[in-house]
Amino acid sequence: MSKVLVTGFGPYGVTPDNPAQFTAEALDGRTIAGATVVSRIVPGAYFESIAAAQQAIADVDPELVIMLGEFPGRSMITVERLAQNVNDCGRYGLADTAGKVLVGEPTDPGGPVAYHATVPVHAMVLAMRKAGVPADVSDAAGTFVCNHLMYGVLHHIAEKGLPIRAGWIHLPCLPRVAALDRNLGAPSMSVETAVAGVAAGIEAALRQSSDITEPVPSRLQI
Repeated sequence: MSKVLVTGFGPYGVTPDNPAQFTAEALDGRTIAGATVVSRIVPGAYFESIAAAQQAIADVDPELVIMLGEFPGRSMITVERLAQNVNDCGRYGLADTAGKVLVGEPTDPGGPVAYHATVPVHAMVLAMRKAGVPADVSDAAGTFVCNHLMYGVLHHIAEKGLPIRAGWIHLPCLPRVAALDRNLGAPSMSVETAVAGVAAGIEAALRQSSDITEPVPSRLQI
């Protein structure tokens, strides 16, 4: 049976509960479109996250890698189109979980400027919407550890010539985090809704090796 590797992060910055962790854990062991989901929670630290994901890829031997992270302020699940070869968490006033702050530094000095996700981004978004979960395409994964890990995994797959497709899904913060005084007014999404959306996206990625070409209406515009 084929496998899907799903990665998530734990708490970071001012986020005490990361939806990526709980969504990944809820999906672990599920069968989607004939494939078994294997979830791993990786460190929320630059370079350590990439090393952990590379080890997970070696251990699991997946045909598909779906990485999850939180994007506070977004009201929908967003499927990322691009990963950039730049890190800049200083702009957010944040450090990674090891206390490291990178400002304008590349993930790989010799790597390309960016990588495209190799999953069918538009098809995944439409599948999520069909499942009743608000979703959109995003062209900007930020410049923190999420973008860093997405770039690192795509770079690893490309360099090693692995027959693996990979992509990134960002999730809104959890309701209990949005309920904190400092976050009042922030959009949120329950774990159950996030799990339904990510599962629909995974199924679409497994069933479609190439993306659809029809326009997909978008509100996010980034």
